[in-house]
Amino acid sequence: MENNEPESLETFRTSFSYGTRNDLNFKFFKGLSDDEVASFLRTLLDELGGAYDTGNILPLIEAAYAAQVAGYTPAPDAPPPKHEYSSGPFTPLDIPLTKARVGLLTTSGHFLRDDDPRPFGETAMTQEEAVARISEFMASAPVLSEIPSSTPASELRVRHGGYDIRSAERDPNVTFPMERLREAHADGRIGEIADSYFSFPGATAQGRLRKVLPEWVERLHDQDIDLMLLVPV
Repeated sequence: MENNEPESLETFRTSFSYGTRNDLNFKFFKGLSDDEVASFLRTLLDELGGAYDTGNILPLIEAAYAAQVAGYTPAPDAPPPKHEYSSGPFTPLDIPLTKARVGLLTTSGHFLRDDDPRPFGETAMTQEEAVARISEFMASAPVLSEIPSSTPASELRVRHGGYDIRSAERDPNVTFPMERLREAHADGRIGEIADSYFSFPGATAQGRLRKVLPEWVERLHDQDIDLMLLVPV
């Protein structure tokens, strides 16, 4: 903590959910009690000690997965979801996937190296600055970045105040699977890939997002696709 004051376990476990740590790997801590988080950390440390001897990290991953399930599962007496939809704008695909033209839309915050969306008008904002200004992102309209589907991974950049981007920096396909789509096309599993893909940082004001959606839909329609792969982060 910046003020060097002792940090309570409650403050610690809630800090991963759009807080000071901003790590979505442990965002589920917010859905657990202090005792449950303490129990998980004891299990994690115990399994880590075992991994030193065996070299097997699978028990660590399984312990984290079990805790995620517990953290994200609503309690029996929990209120109904704030947003619930009885239907959606999805339609069945009327052609074989092997003949379909596929697009990609993610909330990962990817953009081209030479086409920075410049949030709040700033040039070359760092990830650290984005994390520090997450509240501003949550109240602002996002910018939709268009990325040619032929773009090499080396030309991609990612910035998002709402999650730890280190995995996405190491391998963009973690949150922006453009190379996986190329492989599917090369293998004949899909018919074509769109000329351009799209991405924006999903931590944003929903009301402002709705205002820009009509323009976004037109841009997506211009890709003349049969189906869109949606990747939420």
